[in-house]
Amino acid sequence: MSRIGLKPINLPSGVEIKINDGNFVEVKGPKGQLSEQVSPEMAITIEDGVLNVSRPSETKKHKSLHGLTRTLISNMIVGVTEGYSKTLDIVGTGYRAAKNGNKLVLTLGYSHPIELEDPSGIEVEVPAQNKIIVKGINKQQVGNYAAKIRDYRKPEPYKGKGVKYSDEVIRRKVGKTGK
Repeated sequence: MSRIGLKPINLPSGVEIKINDGNFVEVKGPKGQLSEQVSPEMAITIEDGVLNVSRPSETKKHKSLHGLTRTLISNMIVGVTEGYSKTLDIVGTGYRAAKNGNKLVLTLGYSHPIELEDPSGIEVEVPAQNKIIVKGINKQQVGNYAAKIRDYRKPEPYKGKGVKYSDEVIRRKVGKTGK
């Protein structure tokens, strides 16, 4: 049984939801507008400011789509009301980040600086040389862009140097022992 799929979603004030043919969901809120095609097999109903997702049968496919559909809609609602953010920390001597217009410039120990242009709908802040904050209304885009930044220099296990999420814990290894 899908525990997540059965939970109702309370719609906050200021959020408009439109469900078109084939379960194309459009959500408008104070921070922006999101739309996504969810599974057409799921039944989505809105009553008295509460959104419910129900499945047509108890097959394994419908059970898995039930929770997924509810979570996708919930993430869209949270995105247009509160937004999402990921914080990245840069650890290492000489490693730093800077903002140049709408470009993020990373110096991560390579022979050249890495310049990344901000994707549309994503806002990047650099409050300090060793901290990057990625913000946006689409949870998937925010996570993907943060992961792309992290991939340029993943944290290594000996000294912990590299780009890591602020809540990530790096498992450290013991280095060589001298005789």
